[in-house]
Amino acid sequence: MGNLSHIDEEGRARMVDVGDKPATLRVARAGGRVRMQPETLRLIRDAGIAKGNVIETARLAGIMAAKRTADLVPLCHPLPLDSVQIEFDYIDEKTVSIEATVRVTAKTGVEMEALTAVAVAALVVYDMCKAVDRSIQIDAVRLEEKSGGRSGHFRRQE
Repeated sequence: MGNLSHIDEEGRARMVDVGDKPATLRVARAGGRVRMQPETLRLIRDAGIAKGNVIETARLAGIMAAKRTADLVPLCHPLPLDSVQIEFDYIDEKTVSIEATVRVTAKTGVEMEALTAVAVAALVVYDMCKAVDRSIQIDAVRLEEKSGGRSGHFRRQE
């Protein structure tokens, strides 16, 4: 278990000590997809969902979630985020893609904040549309790219 940064030698959970690390620019980009019936996606695009503007509500929720990641995920450091951007794209007649890019100048990365932003934005799409489509599915929430810090640059190759 010595290779897991959040587990000590005795197997106990711990917050990683980042005190000696320099503050550097760190950026993380995460993505995910929400799949639904074509009619549901048409309602989203045509502002026909009774609860309101699905995309803008999901965007706000994702930004708010990124800012609260340390409250939601044990052992995450609270970070003073510089930027959270969330983009939506309609990739086919039944799929919305969500991409979050988070930036910070800090001693630790923002991968969890980007992932949390995507996950919560997707949950809001589900919540706002579930009355018309119970088959909605959230897929492929994953880190796409990160830069900064000791571990360097990562980009998903798929």
